[in-house]
Amino acid sequence: METVKFAEHLSIFVDVARAQSFSEVARRRGMAASSVARQIDALETELQMPLFARSTRALVPTEAGEVLLERAVKILHEMTEARSEVISLEQNVQGLLRVSCLPAFARRYVVPLLDTLFEKHPRLQVDLELTERVVDPVVDRMDAVVRVGHQPDSSLIGQRIGSHRYLICAAPAYLQRHGVPHSLTDLVSGHRLIDRRHSSSVRGWREIAGGQWAVGARFALECDDCDARRLAALGGLGIALMPNWSVGEDIGAGRLVELTFNDAAPAPESGIYLLRALPRANARIRAFTEHLQEHIGYPPRWDVALRNCSVATA
Repeated sequence: METVKFAEHLSIFVDVARAQSFSEVARRRGMAASSVARQIDALETELQMPLFARSTRALVPTEAGEVLLERAVKILHEMTEARSEVISLEQNVQGLLRVSCLPAFARRYVVPLLDTLFEKHPRLQVDLELTERVVDPVVDRMDAVVRVGHQPDSSLIGQRIGSHRYLICAAPAYLQRHGVPHSLTDLVSGHRLIDRRHSSSVRGWREIAGGQWAVGARFALECDDCDARRLAALGGLGIALMPNWSVGEDIGAGRLVELTFNDAAPAPESGIYLLRALPRANARIRAFTEHLQEHIGYPPRWDVALRNCSVATA
């Protein structure tokens, strides 16, 4: 017997055992008495055991029926509790939310919003993994993953939450001391560069315009931490290649100056995505996503800051 059918027959069995009447149960459920009797017959056939002693005057549970009744009441109660708990997960923001994110993005835009998120949803818990590696929500059992840059086609459900592109920038004090470069070749003489350590992607200086111009360039700092490179640029150490979401507000506030070169095309724009494996987001994921987007803004606040400032050009 199928599990669903068994559960249905078990529910009717409990009603019959309590009412000791097919007709009474049929009346309550809006069924024919013969249909109720057939379901009890099917249950007895499945168990190969009579559950009721039947006569023209009474319908009394047998010893097997009494044992089943005691267990069935508990089983049906647990099924009801399980159903309520699952529905509660969908309707209420509670329980553990597992999120993976780039360290720098998490420090700037995820960690600062947790306080207000918990004020709205005090029964929520967050397990936040900070990592540079590409995390698979299915394999790593994550509810949501924040990824930056172009995303290959996959079975994951993606939602774009912001823009992503690389900017060239430096502190005003650095430019006052060393001058404003107008081309990539200008960087080779008299300038210090801040780069991503062991760069093997478009995030590094050496990938711009083929990289030949970088021969002989002075890389004052190579570091694999985005926040550290940002702080070095703010401190006037050198010229950095940085994500817009990391330095956009600094540029907007004048703490950094964006540079463009006449021999280098602007970096292409991609996106920042919140990915999940589940086709339908549960209440925890929806609450986190909505709060993160409110915190970032529409459009993202780094884009707004960049629009409101001038760019140093050749």
